[in-house]
Amino acid sequence: MVSTAPSSPPYPPWVPAGMAFALLASVAPVYGLYTSFFPVILYMLFGTGRHISTGTFAVVSLMTGSVVEQLVPWPLEPNATSVELAWVEERRIGVAAAMAFLVGLLLLVMFVVQLGFLATYLSEPIVKAFTNGAALHVLVSQLPSLLGLALPRHTGSFTIFKTLASVAQALPRTNVAELLISALCLALLVPIKEINTRFRNKLRTPIPGEIVVVLAATGVCFASSLDTRYDVQIVGHLPAGFPQPRLPALQSLPQVLGDTVAVAFVAYAVSVSLAMIYAEKHSYTINPNQELLAHGVSNLVSSLFACFPSSATLATTNILESAGGHTQLTGFFSGTVVLMVLMWLGPLFRYLPKAVLACINVTSLRQMVLQFWDLPELWRISRIDFAVWVVTWLAVVVLNVDVGLAVGVVFSMMTIICRTQRAECMTLGKAANTEIYRPLQRHSKCFEIPGVKIMAYHAPIYYGNRDFFREALSQLLGLSRPKGSRGEKAPRAVESGAKMSISTVENCVPSSVPDGEDRCPSSGATGSIQAAILDCSGIVFVDSAGARLLIQMCMACQKAGICLNLAACNGEVLETLTSSGLGQHLSPQQVFVTVQDALAYITQTTEKVAEKNPPIWV
Repeated sequence: MVSTAPSSPPYPPWVPAGMAFALLASVAPVYGLYTSFFPVILYMLFGTGRHISTGTFAVVSLMTGSVVEQLVPWPLEPNATSVELAWVEERRIGVAAAMAFLVGLLLLVMFVVQLGFLATYLSEPIVKAFTNGAALHVLVSQLPSLLGLALPRHTGSFTIFKTLASVAQALPRTNVAELLISALCLALLVPIKEINTRFRNKLRTPIPGEIVVVLAATGVCFASSLDTRYDVQIVGHLPAGFPQPRLPALQSLPQVLGDTVAVAFVAYAVSVSLAMIYAEKHSYTINPNQELLAHGVSNLVSSLFACFPSSATLATTNILESAGGHTQLTGFFSGTVVLMVLMWLGPLFRYLPKAVLACINVTSLRQMVLQFWDLPELWRISRIDFAVWVVTWLAVVVLNVDVGLAVGVVFSMMTIICRTQRAECMTLGKAANTEIYRPLQRHSKCFEIPGVKIMAYHAPIYYGNRDFFREALSQLLGLSRPKGSRGEKAPRAVESGAKMSISTVENCVPSSVPDGEDRCPSSGATGSIQAAILDCSGIVFVDSAGARLLIQMCMACQKAGICLNLAACNGEVLETLTSSGLGQHLSPQQVFVTVQDALAYITQTTEKVAEKNPPIWV
């Protein structure tokens, strides 16, 4: 029987993680709690991913924070009044909520026009390289908080290098107290994360390292007055209760439109990818278009309650799934925990040092950083996917998160185009005592049929690769002009001293012959190839340019005395070729279901011709 809730209540990591990711979004920690509650409940009602937990996510929060920092920079003057700081904070959450509103609106528009298939353009190497590079961005962005440095956040290209340079210059101003807090928290959280990962099958619930660190740090800071004695930055007042619903700062929508499109695409791509992983693991399917509706409604409605953009989260999803959750009702239980914090426990986190939240951010990136270990295996499996991973990662690290993702998608599409343009046209041989045909270059036990050239092309034939296909096919059939004969109409036949048949060969076939008649030469060409079979099983489609090229190649083969036959064409390819007029040059007797059928027909026809016209040797 499938359970609908965790078998044992997991610890609530989304409470400290929500507050921590709010710092990445450049808003107050309480807004991270709001974003950890409202999207979870809404996705439970509309989503199709049974194991998905939504809320704050490091990459999405970082992208949101970059826009917020650019539009509403935090004042660095030490004499700024509390009223000015409150006004800046209000503007910041207004911009972040406006981005959530626009993300929801964009996803709903994509749902209306059924654009859920766009997620298929994000291959696994792209997603892993993107999240790994974004994790490095998050790690570097947390260095000022770990060291207790008040530095402005850099945006745009070369952000990582700019931040590292600023941190290096400001190292003499490091707050020793916050550095000590960060070191102690990391020394505790990192081993706990490792234990939870290695012994996840033996632990009924993961060790609540984040909760322990948050409670201990809050108690020590309150008892020792670290905020006043050592100038340790604390979370501050967390208001209890729900925020009043209100419209976000819609006047800032034109300014955030471009960046929000990238945030929306990233949030949806990460969410759908994660949902597909767990759906495949537990043998069910998700609806990508329904996911657009679920995340669109989640972001749009939650923006009215001072939430920033949300998506599926890696850590909480993994915890809920490993604890035994199998339906969206797990979101109800996690939302209940956040609700308790919002209603009654929020003020208790007033003295929580922000350095602790930065440590939680850093340790939450463990899974993303460890993706480096997959590179050797990726190199062995596919070097093209390895190149996609490296290019995407470099673009994300050097340029920016959103630009890097776009570069990765474009580069991945370019590799597909290059592979279809430079697909190999292979010669096939027949395995002994079988009806199996394999490439001669790769299988030494296969042999070539005398007088018959069997070829295979595993790519579509379209305007982008038609010249390459023509050249490859001409070389295999000996139709290319020999070097030094430019301008000469040299025959294709190879001159040799071998005995030759004096049977008549019709080198030119009329372009219009009744369908019942064979368009092949009566007894073969003067060269070694009398018939050719093109295995079309790997040709997915043919456009108009490719169809015209096949007609030209058919005519060239007829003039050279080669009978060209097609085998294993799919319905779409046959329909395109027929509509293009290939039937005027290729009879129905030259189109076969399999290569074996074509070879059997050619062999039978050759034997009949040999019996009818015996050769006379001279």
